[in-house]
Amino acid sequence: MRLFIGLDVSLAKTAICVISEHGQIVREAEARSEPEMLVSWLRQLDGAIAAIGLEAGPLSQWLYRGLTSAGLDVVLMETRQVKGALRAMPIKTDRRDAEGIARLLHLGWFRPVHCKSITAQEVRAVLGARKAIQQGMMALELSLRGLLRNFGLKVGAISRGRFDLRIRELTNGNAMLEAATEPMLRARASLRQELVGIERCVRQLAQEDPVCRRLMSMPGIGSVVALTFRSAIDDPARFTSSKKVGPWVGLTPSRNQSGERDVSGGITKAGDVTLRRALCQAATVMMHRGRSTWLRTWAAQIARRRGAKRAMVALARRIGVILHRMWIDDTDFRFESFVTSGLKSYPMPA
Repeated sequence: MRLFIGLDVSLAKTAICVISEHGQIVREAEARSEPEMLVSWLRQLDGAIAAIGLEAGPLSQWLYRGLTSAGLDVVLMETRQVKGALRAMPIKTDRRDAEGIARLLHLGWFRPVHCKSITAQEVRAVLGARKAIQQGMMALELSLRGLLRNFGLKVGAISRGRFDLRIRELTNGNAMLEAATEPMLRARASLRQELVGIERCVRQLAQEDPVCRRLMSMPGIGSVVALTFRSAIDDPARFTSSKKVGPWVGLTPSRNQSGERDVSGGITKAGDVTLRRALCQAATVMMHRGRSTWLRTWAAQIARRRGAKRAMVALARRIGVILHRMWIDDTDFRFESFVTSGLKSYPMPA
């Protein structure tokens, strides 16, 4: 008997549902969210395990590697699709979620998700730490501005290097405000120092990686964007065409068609939000700064016809396509009119 197993993973426990090839529930249980415990439980089942499905999440990739190394056939399922299917259930529990995942696996109505390599996850951890430190420093700055604004003290536009001096100028002579702002300034200074160190680490990682150095040959692509793209894509061969990078990262228009109604909306925003933001930032930088290229000219033409926001999105999508093709072809960015896009090279129109 072939078995289809659904796992609903939480931090402490994992709900397990086993259904047969005929769709009948064979067994339900709970186990600790540890690869060894899950493998031990699954080994006790009578029957051939056809597939094990679990929703992509924080612990899923760790469990996926542990179960796969034990010789089990495991599938990571796309979160958005699983949540959409499980939303039809009137009662939501971990047990029912595990049953729903098992039934999706049995029916084949799921989209598999790539499990990133250890190296890619480590790089993403460094980038995530950098982002958290940066957001913490910005939150302190905004809190200081709001705190002083209640007393009519306006910080105004100021460089980050002179921010501490400006705050101390405004609070000079007021013991209560000095007592309130000094701990925040010291915390901000510490975060700023740590941000400098982690940004140095990010630049070093990008310079030591040959793929990132190649990606950074494109104007507007710095170490953060290159590492974000490198870690998000992980394996470029999993895309049969470079043009599929745009839809995967959620930079293509959504569509809602039924009968005579056919509406094209905003971008889908599916896929990796971190990569989507990085590509949009790179497109914004390319449109307004740095060296003029055929790609920037192309975006300017779209901006004149459709507006700056649509041009930025279109440029971000095309940057993703070209970066993937540069990676696959092992070539630097071409500044001349002949460019690589999709699966072939073609001249830019005059």
